[in-house]
Amino acid sequence: MQKIDTVIFDFDGTVMDTNNVILNSWQHTFRTLENREEKPETIIKTFGEPLELTMKNFFPDVPVEESIAIYRSYHYDNFGKLISVFPGMKELIRELKDKNYKLGLVTSRLRKTTMQGLEAYDLLPYFEVIVTADDTTKHKPDPEPLNIALEKLGAAPEHSVMVGDTMFDILCARNAGVKSVLVSWSMAVTEEEKNGPDRPDYIIEKAEDLKEIL
Repeated sequence: MQKIDTVIFDFDGTVMDTNNVILNSWQHTFRTLENREEKPETIIKTFGEPLELTMKNFFPDVPVEESIAIYRSYHYDNFGKLISVFPGMKELIRELKDKNYKLGLVTSRLRKTTMQGLEAYDLLPYFEVIVTADDTTKHKPDPEPLNIALEKLGAAPEHSVMVGDTMFDILCARNAGVKSVLVSWSMAVTEEEKNGPDRPDYIIEKAEDLKEIL
């Protein structure tokens, strides 16, 4: 592999543990609209999708603005107290920055809570570029968000890696000509996918393992 000088991170499930707030927000939405809860594994399969798309699939008979409003009312109220940084991730990001790697963040989350999470854990200064769902017309697995980040960073795909926790991240990287790295703490990727035709280029067991790839 050619020398890597750029690392692009996903936000949810990769840098930040937002799994609980996402699951709880969905269950709140299901309870409100259908007076029931959904199987967690069904919700987890949608991790990484743009919220609007998932809402249309889960609640096709409900105006998407209404279902999103229900979800976000819970999400915004509970986001700050239900998130945390995955072990070792902040130290890794700080070390990469100190070694002059170009660092970016590409997420399907809206800018508001992305910035809230980064600021809460003092991660914002480390990222030169942050691309959120507000910044693109297409979303992962389309390469557009990653391409935007690479262009802003002045980075070449062949000298870059993307670190994520869903197949949306892995396929986004592949579609952009970037090497993909899956975090082992992913809840959204099955063993079959890890070893299938679209499998990631690398899997890391803990955050610091990324340094062995670079």
